[in-house]
Amino acid sequence: MTTARRYEEAKERYAAIGVDTDEALKKLSNVSISMHCWQGDDVKGFDGDGVLTGGIQATGDYPGRARNPKELMADIDKALSLIPGAHRLNLHASYAIFEDGEFADRDALEPRHFAAWVEFAKERGLGIDFNPTYFSHPKASEFTLSSPDEEIRSFWIRHGQACIRIAEYFATELGTPSLVNIWIPDGYKDIPADRLSPRARLKDSLDQILSVDYDKSKVYVAVESKVFGIGLESYTVGSHEFYMNYAAQKGILCLLDNGHYHPTEYVSDKIPSMLLFYDKLALHVTRPVRWDSDHVVIYDDELKEIAKEIVRNNALDRVLIGLDYFDASINRIAAWVIGMRSMLKALLYALLTPNEKFASLQKEGRMTEVMMMQEELKFYPFADVWDYFCEQKKVPVQNEWFREIQKYESEVLLKRK
Repeated sequence: MTTARRYEEAKERYAAIGVDTDEALKKLSNVSISMHCWQGDDVKGFDGDGVLTGGIQATGDYPGRARNPKELMADIDKALSLIPGAHRLNLHASYAIFEDGEFADRDALEPRHFAAWVEFAKERGLGIDFNPTYFSHPKASEFTLSSPDEEIRSFWIRHGQACIRIAEYFATELGTPSLVNIWIPDGYKDIPADRLSPRARLKDSLDQILSVDYDKSKVYVAVESKVFGIGLESYTVGSHEFYMNYAAQKGILCLLDNGHYHPTEYVSDKIPSMLLFYDKLALHVTRPVRWDSDHVVIYDDELKEIAKEIVRNNALDRVLIGLDYFDASINRIAAWVIGMRSMLKALLYALLTPNEKFASLQKEGRMTEVMMMQEELKFYPFADVWDYFCEQKKVPVQNEWFREIQKYESEVLLKRK
């Protein structure tokens, strides 16, 4: 049976419960997910010696890591060719591209150091999001924006200001807003004597970063919390409570990374509360295994719940979705494709849910019926709608994409020594 025929039969089944599959696919077509560049080279970047610090680790030694901008861009191209839809690229500042032996430290980065990325994005119709890189640098060995050393703190403030200017350049050149996300690894391994002062310094640093003149319609600044990190088990300066309140006060975005909370906390449950108080919300979607381990995103329960909360609250245009993980133990391009396709699958599943009917049943107290229908929905022909979407977007259906990965690995990746 053809993909189109299977889709028509699925369409009829979903229509019987009040779901318009054509409309669901139309909405999914308009979703742009920000794909993180750092999966392709294990977060090493181009401006240092490749040694990761700040609690960042990429485990594994699978062959074929991108070693330079040309290889990373080629790998991104291959991944995007296997993912349905039109998406975005998420860069870290450490991926600046220097020409003719030039080098600029992070506080002196300028838009021209990212001109090659803009050219790359223009040719492919991509938007670019951006992240200051507050790790893997000699001046990030202890503290950054909360440092008691004013020289170090000023260095990182200048870096944040430079990143806002670069993001505005991206937005102007590409015609789409750029999200600038600030995350720092500052904290203490053991119980601190003073929790307030580091946060006061962080607040002042952020105030100075935001003092630069920028177009807020082009640049969305976000702050990202974390509950703990390697070597920072007892205290992180940038906690969720700190950033949530700071973002609300300053009118910027709060970014939720679902690996940055206690194991019993769920970002899916936080989304509807945040949407009540913020015009927009940013996400870094990952898969924590016991802790913030940044495993490849798969189609699991929490991913589906995150997607449900975005869709059922009509927030596809308010939630900025980016992925954030890095796995060096498997084919890196496959890791991109699996994660991106899984995120899209979760959104499609949510779009194929009779959300208004479920909400109405809940309001009437008919929770038994809600549970029954939610369970029955799991066996509806979701896969047939997904396959049709992939075929319409001219990307491989089912696991056919993996043959392309295997071919690319054989012809390109294994030749990188």
